[in-house]
Amino acid sequence: MSITVLLAEDQRMVLGALGSLLGLEPDIDIIDTATDGDEALRLVQTLQPDILLTDIEMPGRSGLDVAAEIRRRGLGTRVVILTTFARTGYLRRALDAGVGGYLLKDAPSATLADAIRTVHHGGRAVDPALAADAWAEADPLTDRERQVLRLAGDGLSNADIAARLHLSDGTVRNYLSEAIRKLGATNRTAAARLAHDRGWL
Repeated sequence: MSITVLLAEDQRMVLGALGSLLGLEPDIDIIDTATDGDEALRLVQTLQPDILLTDIEMPGRSGLDVAAEIRRRGLGTRVVILTTFARTGYLRRALDAGVGGYLLKDAPSATLADAIRTVHHGGRAVDPALAADAWAEADPLTDRERQVLRLAGDGLSNADIAARLHLSDGTVRNYLSEAIRKLGATNRTAAARLAHDRGWL
């Protein structure tokens, strides 16, 4: 029986190439594609594929957000992340979200196909070099600090962040100050950039 796979990738050329390469595998069946995270989640619910092969950064929900939501809803689809981002923070967050595979886009197609088979059978497939690095540098931010810092990096003021998250201005300042201190940054913009570069946002 074929392994049913849903592809989620916002770059249509990459999406087409992935579909063509994986379509050559006799035991892998590409049943549909999505170009953003919201569409991917909707199709997972509707089609219930064995595997969701997804990028991280897409319009709407990110691949990590989709993986976390699949886990939260108890859906049976397993997730494999395929990304250009060799960021250990992303890998740590992916594993926390229950992702079964995490590979870089420069991996050979045979490696990707084998990873899909491994994850389908309950195993885990992670880029070995990235896996080794992931445990060398832990994410120091709490979930709330990460949330506040992400909004600050988007240019929102403390008052806007407070309104968005239903917090007081003082609480937002405290979260930002703590995040800046933990990251050794000089200001909120530098802290957000540093955290993003390490895959912690």
